[in-house]
Amino acid sequence: MARRTSRALAWVAALAGGAALAQPAPLAVCVAADNPPLSHLVAGQPRGLDVRIAQAAADALGRPLKLVPFETSYEKESTLTHEVAALLAAGVCDAVSGFPLVTGEFGPPTRPSARTPDYPGAKRRRDRPYIPLQAMAPSRGYIGTALGVVLPAGAPPLASLNDLGSRKIGVVAGTLGGAVAMGWKFGTLRSRVVTLNQRENPLDELAAPPAGTAPRFDAVMAPLALFDGWRVQHPGVRLEAAVWRRPLGMNLGFVTLASDATVRPALDAVISRARDDGTLARWAAEEGVTWTPPELPDVGRGPSLLQLMND
Repeated sequence: MARRTSRALAWVAALAGGAALAQPAPLAVCVAADNPPLSHLVAGQPRGLDVRIAQAAADALGRPLKLVPFETSYEKESTLTHEVAALLAAGVCDAVSGFPLVTGEFGPPTRPSARTPDYPGAKRRRDRPYIPLQAMAPSRGYIGTALGVVLPAGAPPLASLNDLGSRKIGVVAGTLGGAVAMGWKFGTLRSRVVTLNQRENPLDELAAPPAGTAPRFDAVMAPLALFDGWRVQHPGVRLEAAVWRRPLGMNLGFVTLASDATVRPALDAVISRARDDGTLARWAAEEGVTWTPPELPDVGRGPSLLQLMND
């Protein structure tokens, strides 16, 4: 009797093990650890537009979602492209979000191997192996990048840079926003541009000019992604993006290994459907992302500086 019971328990254990094996593997998606509002932590929980899309893709595939936050920093021997390719080739994740869809980033790797960036469970950097890289392929773009003009809430509207009137605009030296403001239409705005150095934050100054001094400028030109991230760090501060914005001809998307035949199609289907029915714009608004529709083609070269200045 004892032997029969033991055998029965063994069968139960085997069946339980088989059921566990039958569970679908998680969809592992690497997201930037601190890139609000596309991907970040809120009260210890992952939030952001990237997370919404990743969850929708996991649901479509019938797989649980596993988010893997990673951190990247400038290193002589690596770039974001190499680090992302290493994450995919090492099997840390099935897809990576927030990748610039720029011509030239896809195809044969430009170097044979690279180390992964920091992520939970990674070895110390000096102990990490170099991973042989493989070609990557992009999903459809889920958001476009753009320059915008930030105004105090309630300021006169700005549908065109011509609407600035006598208002002054703050920019940071050496940035794309600064170059566009200074060169727009052969320097039309130059007399109204206030240039700040790299250590100054024009959004901070626009929100709260130094006490006892007159504001140096009335608006700020900056990438909308930078403004969105600033708003997450300054809840309740009343700044808003003007209607005017200049798309930069570059979308963000997900990337997978080029050999993938399952995850990328699911991401494409989710992004296409959400683009078409307005869900993507709604998710963006709910996550605090200033919505800029992705441009076609999904993978582009971006405009020249001359095009940006001519508006």
